[in-house]
Amino acid sequence: MISRVFVGGCALAAGTVAFACAAQAADLPPAPRPAYVAPVAYAPPVYNWTGFYVGGNIGAGFANSSWSDPFGGPDNTFSKDGFIGGGQIGANYQFNWFVVGIEGDFDWTGLKASGTDSLAHSITADTQWTSTVTGRVGAAFDRLLVYGKGGIAFAHDRDSMNDGFFTATTSFNRTGWTGGAGVEYALSQNWTAKLEYDYLGFGSESLNLATPTTLSYTTNASLNVQEVKAGINYKFGP
Repeated sequence: MISRVFVGGCALAAGTVAFACAAQAADLPPAPRPAYVAPVAYAPPVYNWTGFYVGGNIGAGFANSSWSDPFGGPDNTFSKDGFIGGGQIGANYQFNWFVVGIEGDFDWTGLKASGTDSLAHSITADTQWTSTVTGRVGAAFDRLLVYGKGGIAFAHDRDSMNDGFFTATTSFNRTGWTGGAGVEYALSQNWTAKLEYDYLGFGSESLNLATPTTLSYTTNASLNVQEVKAGINYKFGP
């Protein structure tokens, strides 16, 4: 009998405590909501132009060659245009938005033209390849690079004169200067595409194209080349 009374008392006390706790909890103010946190916007990484690269290019070349007439006639001017194609290798280093670099390129050219001198001798001017070694300076706008370049230019000429009986030919290399500008865009982390214009200026060279019938045929031949080319590069590194 005592144990029943004790158990009943304990149950009644527990119920009373639970009821009191529930009533007290009901009287408490609601818990504050967590503070709103704005989602973090994704910012793509800024492209880094630093690194070594190698690539290829194709385009068109436009050249002017001028030969002095050894017999006192008017000078002969040849306007030459044709396909060019080759490759380039270089390296860039980026300081914030400022990019500096060095580049070397080589292009085969189809720049060839013919004419006649004052004695109707057939003369031919053929520029077979060009090459440059330049410094580059540019401004980077993330994946877009706008740059200028300048340095040393080289070209190989194969010129000839036919006097109606014999042909005299000479091959020689020219050295001059170059300046140009272009834009380059990063297609991905490692691949870039570019469009570029270059001017190559060469001085006058003295040529001796004597044949058994002319005995002496000395002319001064000058050359200037303009190149417009599109290229693609692979940049090594991250």
